[in-house]
Amino acid sequence: MQAKEIKEKIKSLIEQASSIDPNLARKLDEINRWVKDIKPGSLTAKPFVLAFLLQVITDSTIWLMIQSLPSREEQTAKFEQMTPNERYWYGYLFPRWINASDSKFYIWKQKLMSGEFNQEDDDIIRAIAQNIANRNGNFWQRYIADLSMATDLIVSNHHEQPLCIQVTSVSDELNHQKYLAWENTLRAWEIERGLFFSYNPQDANFIHKLVNIALYNSDYLARGKYLKMS
Repeated sequence: MQAKEIKEKIKSLIEQASSIDPNLARKLDEINRWVKDIKPGSLTAKPFVLAFLLQVITDSTIWLMIQSLPSREEQTAKFEQMTPNERYWYGYLFPRWINASDSKFYIWKQKLMSGEFNQEDDDIIRAIAQNIANRNGNFWQRYIADLSMATDLIVSNHHEQPLCIQVTSVSDELNHQKYLAWENTLRAWEIERGLFFSYNPQDANFIHKLVNIALYNSDYLARGKYLKMS
């Protein structure tokens, strides 16, 4: 989808959402005001902004499709067709974001547009996700989860209980404050459990260790637990 098409699609979704989910319409209108004066060529030169917009378009389209189903039974049936992570995202986290006042939204929109946002651990996250998939686990990744909910990946395994994970390479003396901020963020979004993993880039085997810990805890970590590992 080209930049001009993306902008038109957002406007179309605002119109559709206005009669189905006014809170989503307001969120999309805020996003539309953020990008409407950016020329298509300039928008194309901002790959993270485009990627975020495409995700929001996808998520909003799916959410509106679910909300448009004529009965609760049909909505439930649609959720049952999803993977555990999709069900957690569309059935819980995405609607929470739609309906919440996201205090970080204004800040990270600025960072995305100015080019300050960079996914320092992007290669690591991709390697972790691929390793999870190779082990027959499931993962889910969203900019909204990353930037607003302190979640790099949502992971599920055999028991289909999604677990929110943040991965960081900050030093030991700094990661405690980051851990506390992470836990507070998860609690604020009413995410009931999470895994905070601090890794040493010099450890060649840390991805394998992290995936083992993530898949195990996605099955067994109790609600109300925010586990810190390194």
